[in-house]
Amino acid sequence: MDAVLGVLFFLLLLFVLSTMFGSFFTVKTAQAAIVTRFGQFKRTAGPGLGWKMPFIDKLEGRVSLKVDQIALTMETKTHDNVFVTIPISVQTRVRPEKVFEAYYSLADPAAQIQAYVEQVVLGHVPGMTLDEVFASQSSIAAAVKAELDNDMAAFGYEIVNVLVTDIIPDAKVKSAMNDINAAQREQVAANARGEAEKVLVVKKAEAEAESKALQGQGIANQRRAIIEGLSGSIEDFQKALGDTSAREVMQLVLVTQYFDTLKSIGETGKANTIFVAHSPGAVQSISEEIMQAMTAMDKMN
Repeated sequence: MDAVLGVLFFLLLLFVLSTMFGSFFTVKTAQAAIVTRFGQFKRTAGPGLGWKMPFIDKLEGRVSLKVDQIALTMETKTHDNVFVTIPISVQTRVRPEKVFEAYYSLADPAAQIQAYVEQVVLGHVPGMTLDEVFASQSSIAAAVKAELDNDMAAFGYEIVNVLVTDIIPDAKVKSAMNDINAAQREQVAANARGEAEKVLVVKKAEAEAESKALQGQGIANQRRAIIEGLSGSIEDFQKALGDTSAREVMQLVLVTQYFDTLKSIGETGKANTIFVAHSPGAVQSISEEIMQAMTAMDKMN
């Protein structure tokens, strides 16, 4: 009999200890526990060691207070009839003071948040052109965040941030946009090349004009020096010979230059072969022809 009582006492003690220790529970950091009594919400328990009434209270569930990110993909049409795909990331977290609302109000928070996002995006993007959509990513994200903040606050959720990560147009439209961009850049490059070639042509023309001007100036100076030299030679001959006319002196100078020219041709190593009449009569004929040409020029003047 004593043995039976001992076993019963041991079982009773074991039951009491297990019930007592089973009434304790722990909650991790950034979590909240839902405690119910007979199926009715009783309270929330914060991080650390908690206790509930045995057989009466129940640990219904746990709610994470960390920031959660919901990735969505929206497809819609712009005002200029271009279909675009818009990836959107919504960062949410449960408000610590509204754990009850967050746990009991929404059956599927991600799906319901997605529905709100679709409503906001469909209210903005169809009224914009494709270029405006690209330029308004931040404004679209701000509009979604403002709308979700108002709607989701009643359900215990805080919208930390909304990110419109990309704007993806239809593949054909994207290819056409790349072609347009490439053509515009090629046009700019062609204009730049044309301006550069224009500058080169202008500079080359200016250089040629300056070169010709300098050549003309050099020829003029050369001819002026020849005239001055001939004038000096004629004056020297007239002083030396006395009664010699300027025409005779000029004829002598021209014949002398003729011989100097023949000498220069002979001294040039790369000169071509030239056949000229070189008898005294031929020289006299050349001299007379030169003088006749000069006389005819004087008459024309």
